Formats: sequence, structure tokens, C-alpha cells
Amino acid sequence: MGRRSSALLVVVTLVGFVAFTWPLFTHPHGSENLAHSSDAPWLFVLVLPLLLAIVLSELADGTLDSKAVAVLGVLAACGAAVRLPSGGVTGFVLGALTMFASALLTGGVGPWLPYEMFGMAWVGFFAGCLPRASGRAEITLLGVYGFVAGLAYGLLLNLWFWPFAVSGDNATAFVAGAPLGENLRRFLAFDIATSLGFDLPRAVTNLVLVVVMGRPVLVVLRRAARRASFGIRPTFGIAAEVAAVPPTPA
Repeated sequence: MGRRSSALLVVVTLVGFVAFTWPLFTHPHGSENLAHSSDAPWLFVLVLPLLLAIVLSELADGTLDSKAVAVLGVLAACGAAVRLPSGGVTGFVLGALTMFASALLTGGVGPWLPYEMFGMAWVGFFAGCLPRASGRAEITLLGVYGFVAGLAYGLLLNLWFWPFAVSGDNATAFVAGAPLGENLRRFLAFDIATSLGFDLPRAVTNLVLVVVMGRPVLVVLRRAARRASFGIRPTFGIAAEVAAVPPTPA
């Protein structure tokens, strides 16, 4: 990654981290349906230009080209379509755009959308950070990651509404002004009691799909990458023009 892309990625990640965690340090008011209703629209307005800036910086650094942008669009569309019946830098943008397009298709636009985009963006980014592997080791690595990411995504998305929705004198309620460690313990208890039953099937489904479909999908993606020749950069100039002119017969 270039320096501009890295800096932008750090900025976007910090924005997402602050967006998820600021209620833990304040006294939030409202309900689950109204959680972040005042700040989510501004967060959404901020996220999309930052995603565009990341793509443009990658184009300027030569990391992405027009073919890679086209593939990014196709993969985002495929991801959005795949989500219809279900519950590296490029991976970050891909995850966010997939969730955005999916929300438009399903009518799932609301104050939760920018948080879903951040969650899926981080899933895509860390997938791109996995070490290289091949054969069964690659499928195993991707399957384990899919399982862990399924659990982590559900845990993270609970955080966007939990400080607003859960209150009262019980072990899973957010307590304004309590130590951070205490509230995190309560949050984990809330996740186990309410969300783990939904997150585990998602994680298992990710694992099964990777094991069953991972190899053929990787073959298709790698074939597309070879045909697109992402590693070849065209050169322009007098030398290229001269090389392209056929020799004059003697």
C-alpha cells in the first residue's frame, strides 16, 4: 500500500472506531430503534467520500488500474446479490460497497447502515491480510477466518445499539459512568445471551461454504486475474512507439 492509501485507511478506521465506541464514554439516550439516529447520517456522508478517496489514491499510486476497479465493482455486485437470500485496502472498500449495495437492494437503509459498512469493510480488509497459503492449508485458513469473522461481525454490530437499547438493573445492561472494563463485561454477557444463537449459524455457514465452494471460487478469481494481467503496466513513450513500428524491408 502507498503512503496516501495507508493514511486514508488509518483515518477511516479511526472514524469507525470512534463511531462505535463513543457511547461507552457518555450518557446515551434513546432506544434501539433510535440509536445513532442523529449522528449516523453524518457518518454515512463522511464514509462514502473517504472510500472514494481510498480508491483514487490507489489509482494514483498505480496499485489499482481500470481493470481492478471494474473487478471491484463486479465483486461488490456479486456480494450484494449473494446477501439477498441470507442474513488489504481493496478488501476494505469491497466490504463497505457490498453492504451499501445490498442495503439499497433490500431496503435496509437506516442508521445502522454505516456501522454495517464499517463491520464488513474490516472483514474484507483482514481477509486480505491473511498469510499466503495453498491447497488444503489455504482452504483451512479461509474457513477458520470465515468462522471467526462471522462471530466478530455479530459482536461488533451489537455495539452500535447496545448502549441505547439495554438499560435497567440487570447484568447485561449498559451503566453510564461505570468503568470501561465493567461495561465490556456486561456487553459480552449481552452478546452471549441474545446474539450468539444467531452468530454461530452465520459462522458455521461461512465455514461450510468456504470448504465446499472455496476451491472453485478461487480458481475462477485467479483465472480472471491472469486474464486481466493486473501485474502488467503499459508504458507509453517514444521507445514504445518505435518498438511497435515494423521494420522496413530492405
